[in-house]
Amino acid sequence: MPDIATPLAALRQHCWFKLINGASFQDVAQVYNVTLAYSLAGADCIDVAADPAVIQAAVEAVETAQRLGGGRPLIMVSINDGADPHFRKATFDPCQCPTDCERPCQRICPAAAISFTADVQGILRDRCYGCGRCLPLCPAGLIQTYEQPAAFANITPLIQAGTVQALEIHTQPHRYDAFYALWQQVQPWTGYLKVLAISCPQGEEVISYLRWLSELIQPLQCELIWQADGRPMSGDIGDGATRATIQFGQAILEANLPGFVQLAGGTNGHTVAKLRAMGLLPPRATAKAIAGVAYGSYARKCLAVFHTMADQPWQTVPDILNAAVAAAAALVHPLKSVPSPLAPYG
Repeated sequence: MPDIATPLAALRQHCWFKLINGASFQDVAQVYNVTLAYSLAGADCIDVAADPAVIQAAVEAVETAQRLGGGRPLIMVSINDGADPHFRKATFDPCQCPTDCERPCQRICPAAAISFTADVQGILRDRCYGCGRCLPLCPAGLIQTYEQPAAFANITPLIQAGTVQALEIHTQPHRYDAFYALWQQVQPWTGYLKVLAISCPQGEEVISYLRWLSELIQPLQCELIWQADGRPMSGDIGDGATRATIQFGQAILEANLPGFVQLAGGTNGHTVAKLRAMGLLPPRATAKAIAGVAYGSYARKCLAVFHTMADQPWQTVPDILNAAVAAAAALVHPLKSVPSPLAPYG
């Protein structure tokens, strides 16, 4: 078994696990509980929105996990250099909905962020993370989205204090000017970070763009991760969603960029098995190997049932916590190849 006692050791040994809570997901109670479960299950990094309340919830969950015998994953915050589906929310006026509508938007929403109860109608803003699945399904075409860009200046005190140890920049091919402008703000703070990640989807001339980014940001005083965002926010849709991100990860590996390559977007319960079968993870991996996997919508879906069973902090309901940690471990452990069962908590 590899020595993966710390997150950075896991990254270097190609068994890094990142939980993505969502760059626009701001349900503080759910962020706390999901972070707690995955921290106890062995996650190396917890990615959250650039919202001080959300960051604090994740920090408190990690501290609780430590008191219960878990590790200490890095807290990562996501920011963006322009319009991006990860940084948006849906909106509509429920008063305009036809009374006979079958509400397909509500059925499709993976975050249960659409409500038609007597008390709450419309989008539950804190739960919506911008996946966009509701948009084409509204029969009346009432649903729209609006941008919620992250304000980097709001988190610089938390970076300086060491509360936030990792930063992820979401960009897209050909955003040379936009990334350069954001980098002027970010670069002075990189000395405080342990990890800088750059997340990019596939697109025309994407490898050339990543090479330009690499030249711009070097040298770095922290570890660098290239996040291959193959099929954003789709891991919970179906088994085949993982193919695009694996192919994109291979392309980045072939580019021989300095740093590590980590998958995201379309990752699910089949991703690690496919990577191992293809020789892209230890023990069959060659010098070019995927360093880790980030799970977002799929990881949260694995624990969704427990939110309906308990909305209070899960450490106050030991049976719920144990079950949630076991479900989280079923996703974490195949990447880390940890054979031993988990000890119960509480």
